[in-house]
Amino acid sequence: MCRHLGYLGPPVPLKDLLLDPPHALVTQAWAPRDMRGGGTINADGFGVGWYPSASEPVRYASAMPVWSDPALPQLAAVTSAGAALAAVRSATVGMPVTEPAAAPFVSGRWLFSHNGVVRDWPRSLTGLAGELPVKNLLTLPAPTDSAVLFALLLAKLRSGEPAAKAVAGVVTEVLAVAPGSRLNLLLTDGAQLVATTLGHSLSVRARRGSVLIASEPLDADPAWQSIPDNRLVVATASSLSVEEIS
Repeated sequence: MCRHLGYLGPPVPLKDLLLDPPHALVTQAWAPRDMRGGGTINADGFGVGWYPSASEPVRYASAMPVWSDPALPQLAAVTSAGAALAAVRSATVGMPVTEPAAAPFVSGRWLFSHNGVVRDWPRSLTGLAGELPVKNLLTLPAPTDSAVLFALLLAKLRSGEPAAKAVAGVVTEVLAVAPGSRLNLLLTDGAQLVATTLGHSLSVRARRGSVLIASEPLDADPAWQSIPDNRLVVATASSLSVEEIS
């Protein structure tokens, strides 16, 4: 399965999240420590999205393994951000390995990543997907379970649901039709992070004025907290709440 992270706080170079820490995301791509449910490496693409000042996010992604992209080290060294979401991908068998299929997915101010798998895809999501406008389905970035999850989530967000309620709602609805799915979701609008744990690892490092959420800790800092399964995490740079998904 995939690995992902989200950051909010004072601007930092992207290399501080992706490349430099002892167990940075690039290391987790080829040497993950907690790949539950199968998979050994995350070599099926990667992506990073960040927010230049108050504008909509910029996304850089590739179908290549993150360690083989020649442009990423320089980009990550010269680009700083106070909000970012990044992921490395281990594609489920049968799903495409293409740049549009790599998280984060983006729409307006929203960035989204899914670490896991929807069981019995695509049959299990037919009913939920059938409730979406046809245009939403025809404009999916890729024919994957993760892309459909984002479409379901966007429908709730566009109807006015708060982000935390929308994320929890998607998890609950998908579990009802696809039991046993692994649904670690991560969503941000640049001001808040909303994450779930369902079948995969997740840790949080909250400091004064910043928060970092990641599939695996990036270093040995004792401030990292492991999040139990079946939890909803809602964070800003100055607040953090963790509660059970009902």
